[in-house]
Amino acid sequence: MTRRVHEVMTRNPVTVERLTSLAEAARVMRDAGIGDVLVVDQGRLCGILTDRDLVVRGLAEDRDPAETTVQAICSAEPRTVGPDDHVDEAVDLMRRHALRRLPVRNGSGELVGIVTLGDLEVERDPGSPLAAIAAAEEARHRDR
Repeated sequence: MTRRVHEVMTRNPVTVERLTSLAEAARVMRDAGIGDVLVVDQGRLCGILTDRDLVVRGLAEDRDPAETTVQAICSAEPRTVGPDDHVDEAVDLMRRHALRRLPVRNGSGELVGIVTLGDLEVERDPGSPLAAIAAAEEARHRDR
């Protein structure tokens, strides 16, 4: 039986408003122990910001982290999946577009989760090295 995205996704993804500064977004990531935040505009998904974006599009381009908003450097309009989509569909989408994470939205467009490569690897092969790393990270975040 093919699993559905809602069975492997991380619920309640961490979000920041589009006008949040890069410095504040970095603190949110640090405090949550994560490498990405979903960018919203009044609760509606409008982008995704990763720790790599902060470095490559922010700091490396000499942007002021206190003055630059996440909207200025995030990946706008990210591809998404639905909670009832098959995991195989998420994997295919990630493979075709070289993505490491996919926001999950329900039928009304509400953000309900995020699915990552780690989530999918734990599902596919719980004994793999990537799955072990993902599980250790999850346990570390739970214990905080």
